[in-house]
Amino acid sequence: MTQTNKNIFYALMFLAMAGWGASWVNAKVLSSYMNEYELIFFRNVFTIITLAPVLIFSRKYFHINKRSLMLAVVSAIIMIVYLKCYFLGTKYGTASLGGALVTTLIPINTFLIMAIFFGKKIQRKDFFALSLGAVGVLTMLNFWSFSIEEIFSIQNIYFLAGSILWPILTIVSSKITKTSPMVFTFYMYVIMTIIVSIFFVEFEKIDYSTYDSIFWINIISLAVISTTFATTVYFIGIEKLGTNEVSSFVFLVPLFAIILSVIFLGEEVSLSIMIGTALTIIAVKILNNIQIFKKKSIEHTK
Repeated sequence: MTQTNKNIFYALMFLAMAGWGASWVNAKVLSSYMNEYELIFFRNVFTIITLAPVLIFSRKYFHINKRSLMLAVVSAIIMIVYLKCYFLGTKYGTASLGGALVTTLIPINTFLIMAIFFGKKIQRKDFFALSLGAVGVLTMLNFWSFSIEEIFSIQNIYFLAGSILWPILTIVSSKITKTSPMVFTFYMYVIMTIIVSIFFVEFEKIDYSTYDSIFWINIISLAVISTTFATTVYFIGIEKLGTNEVSSFVFLVPLFAIILSVIFLGEEVSLSIMIGTALTIIAVKILNNIQIFKKKSIEHTK
């Protein structure tokens, strides 16, 4: 990939992370229109419609083996529970706290799960990073106020549950074989949609007359920009640039979530959230050995 193409792709990654950050704002707005299962249904329908042409154009098509299909079913169930926590946490809490807390805590919880259940070695720097991350999370939860009601509020419980469910989803989906991650994701969305349609969504009770322009802007943004576009760019980025380089962009997600929450929702972001976010970002950087600023190689000509 030439430097010009890299710069273009960096710009796309920047927009993709903005889309992921905006998803928390979208969910907060949509919580006044629908319940969590209706959100999953409408989001997935638009995602499926827009993701299918991407798979065809990129020649990924729709081939999936039996093992990956079964894992897609398991992942779909986990994803439904995760999205319920994501939606309800944002409904009762703030988009800024959810975007900051969940997105920074996910890689830390992933590391812990891998260490506890899969024998991943913990080095000295990891202990330091985990301790720093713990302080950051406690700061975001305003633990230092020593208010039990505030620390164990319903939104915090939903956010913490979501930050555990996503690593489990990541580990399950990592077991797929001979299937493109984008194709796997497509089938996961299809299965999710079928499950919520059969068991959870009461279509006859949906009042479509309340769905105004604000609703449609946010649901399409959530499905097309935050899901189809952002996910596609992220997966292509892993293929073209590598996991480490693409992972560094994920640090932008909580920052976008905070900034967009202030702009579009008028939320007041506390100093504790800002400090806690900074501490957890540093912790994740240490845990994953991510180099945000890379030294340029110098070529010597003879």
